[in-house]
Amino acid sequence: MAEQVHTVEITLDWALLGTLSKLDRFDARWAAIERREGQTLKQLKAIATVRSVGASTRIEGSRMSDEEVEVLLRNTDITKLEDRDSQEVVGYFQVLDLISESYADIDISENSIKGLHNQLLRFSRKDDWHRGNYKQHSNAVEATLPNGTKQLIFQTTPPGIATEDAMRGLLAWYHTDEATHPLVQCALFCYDFVSIHPFQDGNGRLSRLLATLLLLRHGYVWIQYVSLEHEIESRKTNYYRELQKCQAQRPGENISSWLAFFFDALLKVQQQLLQKLTAHETDTQTSPREKAVLAFVGNYPGCKSGQIAEKLAIPSPTVKRILAGLLTQQRIRKEGKGPATIYYLG
Repeated sequence: MAEQVHTVEITLDWALLGTLSKLDRFDARWAAIERREGQTLKQLKAIATVRSVGASTRIEGSRMSDEEVEVLLRNTDITKLEDRDSQEVVGYFQVLDLISESYADIDISENSIKGLHNQLLRFSRKDDWHRGNYKQHSNAVEATLPNGTKQLIFQTTPPGIATEDAMRGLLAWYHTDEATHPLVQCALFCYDFVSIHPFQDGNGRLSRLLATLLLLRHGYVWIQYVSLEHEIESRKTNYYRELQKCQAQRPGENISSWLAFFFDALLKVQQQLLQKLTAHETDTQTSPREKAVLAFVGNYPGCKSGQIAEKLAIPSPTVKRILAGLLTQQRIRKEGKGPATIYYLG
C-alpha cells in the first residue's frame, strides 16, 4: 500500500524496510567505532573528500581524475583557476569542507541553501549572474550522449513563482513532518530538490552536498568518511534512470524505486567503511613477526614453513604457530599436507 509523503507516494516494502534496518543497526555501533578509530578516520576522511569532490564534479561533466583533484587541492591558488573544471572542483571542496565542519550550525532554509549555492559557484565567472539566486530561465535536465547529442532526462519546475512555491513547500514539509524516517526524509528531499532544479546551474552538485548535510544533521556522521558521490558516479546510468522513471510520473509520483537506489548506495558505502576499518584493526593487531611472515608468503607464493623459518631467522615452531593463526584468520591458505605443505596469501 502506497503512503502519501509530501507531494509523492512511497511504498515501503519489506526490502526497503530491511535496508533501513541495516543502515540504522550500523549507526548504533558508530559511537564506539569513532572512539576507537580516531586517527584512522582522519585518513579516511581525507581520502573520501578527494573522491567525493572528483566524482560529483565528473557526474556533471568534469574531466579531472581523483589524482588531479588531489594535486589541485594541495596546491590551490584561487587567482589561477582559469578552467571550469578547476573552478568547480575547488568550489565543491570548499562547500563540502564547510558542511563537514559546521553542519550543526547550518539550518535547512532558503537562505542557507542559496548561500551554499553561492559558495559552490564562487570561482566560476560565467555563473556570476545567477549564483545564489533561483533560476530565471527554464533548465530541463539533459545528458550528453557519446556522439555529442543531448537527451532529455526530465523537465523541471518552471522558473519564477512556481520554483519559489515548490522550494517553500519542500522546506515546510521537511520541518513539520515528524513521522517519516530520517533516511526517507533525506532521500525525498534530495529527489524533490533535483526535480525542482531551483538554480540555473549547479543543482546536481548541490543536491549531493545537501544529502551529506542532511545525513550529518540527522546523526549519520559516518557519511563523511566515505564517498557517497563516488558510489553514485559508479551507478551514474542507474542514477539518471531512476530519476527519469520517477519524474516522468510527476506530479504525485511514486518514488519507491528512487528510495531503493539511494538506500542501496548508502548501504554499499557503509559496508565499504566497515571493511576498511576491519582491515585496519586486523593490521594494527598483527605482530612484527606475523607481518614478516605475511610479507614473505606474498613475495614467495608456494613457500614452505622451513623456508620461511630459515630466511627470516625465526624458530620453526614459532613459524608454524604463526602460520596456523594466519590460516585461522583466512589471511593465508595452504595446499598439500605434511612436509609438502605450501602457503599462499588468502
